[in-house]
This record gives sequence, structure tokens and C-alpha cells, in this order.
Amino acid sequence: MRESGLGRPAAAVLSASLSIAAPYGGPLVVRQKRLPVFDAAERALVLHRPLAIRLGVVALAALLVAGGVQTRHQIYSAGAAIAEAASTGLASAGFGISAIDIAGQALTAETTILDTLAIGPKTSLLAFDAEAARNRILALPAVADASIAKAYPDRLVISVTEKQPIARWTVDGKTWLVDAAGTRLAAAPAGRDADLPLVIGEGAADDAAPIIRALSLYPALADGAIALSRIGDRRWDLLYDTGLRVQLPETGITYALRRLGALEQDHAILARDLSLIDLRVPDRVLVRVNQQEDAAPSN
Repeated sequence: MRESGLGRPAAAVLSASLSIAAPYGGPLVVRQKRLPVFDAAERALVLHRPLAIRLGVVALAALLVAGGVQTRHQIYSAGAAIAEAASTGLASAGFGISAIDIAGQALTAETTILDTLAIGPKTSLLAFDAEAARNRILALPAVADASIAKAYPDRLVISVTEKQPIARWTVDGKTWLVDAAGTRLAAAPAGRDADLPLVIGEGAADDAAPIIRALSLYPALADGAIALSRIGDRRWDLLYDTGLRVQLPETGITYALRRLGALEQDHAILARDLSLIDLRVPDRVLVRVNQQEDAAPSN
């Protein structure tokens, strides 16, 4: 070993430079000076070790969830691609949907049902989700029930049961068919369903069922009646083709119709030359006679 200029080995000189005698007789180890930020971080870790552990666990869980979401997305994308390729292959092999039989619909257009099925040129009968398609058909306003059957290799058979309209509802210049719940089923075709009662005005569809049932108890009152008009979404007026208007009360409609039925039976009141019958007051019947034009003077 090469000696230093004072006759001591170089290793001894290096050792002496790193170890200095301490005042109490032991070597004093000299450490390299660290930045204050590391000391602060070490103290914080010691003082808040449980919190640091929890934060670490949360961070790890977040990383795992993010990785899992990415993995699921990749799996889903791959599965969708495989399913599409399989469906296309089946369609090319003769299992494509080439015929659709629809029965039972009258208010719902066939084109609406076909659009709801969402069938494309590459949709195979094997891969077609009949239950999901049935649920979409059930969401159509006029449909009460539906069934879809697969007839292999290439045919769908669809049967539809529709809700029963009870009235025609005219509002804002348009006429709709409505059911007992007031649901607007379809536009009323011109010239069709003329035998259904006509209700008019805002809110008329929602309250049509009770007044129609009450009026059905008195068939004599239906002769010549052309509409039921909803007034202020509170009460009804009964309109006749002669121009007669019968004002019904907000409450006690059945009693008012019974009184009107008795007047018709005893006095044929609906055939009288009247423009108004007011039944809104329980113990009175007010009438208004049509105004007669004065006869033209003779020459």
C-alpha cells in the first residue's frame, strides 16, 4: 500500500478524516447534510403514520379500480366486436331476418313497430334479442301487450294487443283517441270511431271516463248529444246537435243527470226550443228559450 507523505497508509488517512474522537471516548460519525424538506416529511410520516397508511390504501384502491374499468371496457369492446361478427356470419349463412308477420295492431302503424324492432340487414334471428324488442313495443302508447316468436330460419311472428279507446278528445284543433286512463293512444282517423263519445277542452281526457259511465245510465239523454265540453277543468257541459247546451254541476253529476232524465221522460225537455238548461243549482232548473226572429212584414 502506498504511504502518505507523513509515512502513514492512505487508508488510515481516509479513516481518520471520517472518524473524529468524541469528547466521551467514542468515534463521532459525521452524516451528510440533508435538505429540510426530507426531515419534515420524515417527521410527518412518524406523527401521522395511521393517516398515511389509509391514504396509501385509498390511492392503491383507486389505481386498481381505474385499471379494472379499463380492463372491463376492453373486454366489452372485444365481446361486442365478436358478437357483431358472429351475427353477421349467421345472417350470411341464412339466419338473417327476412320476414316479419305483425298481427293485432289497429291504432299503431306497422312502420312504428318495425322501427321499434331495430332490425338491420346484418341482424341474425339467433342473435336477435326478442325480450328487449318486446319491451320496446310495450312502451308504445297504444300497446297493452305483445309477444314475439322466432320461426327459424328467418321469420319473426309478432302479436299485439292494444288498449281500448273510450272517447275521442279534441284539443288545440286536433282529435285523439284516449283510453280510460286518459292516455292519448293515437290520432283519430277521419270518419272512423265516430260512435265514440267526443270530449272537448283542456283536461277532458283525464276526466272522461266517469262522465261517460254516468251518461251511459241514461240512454235517452244520448240521443242527439254530440259532445261533452270540459269547462275550466272543473265541470262539464253537454252539447246537442240542436244547439242546446246543458250545464252540469261540479259535483253531484249523477243526480243532475237523473233530474234531466226525469224531465226528458215527463216533458220531452230536450225537444223543446231551448238554447240552455242550467242544472248547476241542485234545487232549481233554469232554462233559456231560443230567440225568435221577428216575422218579416207582409206587403
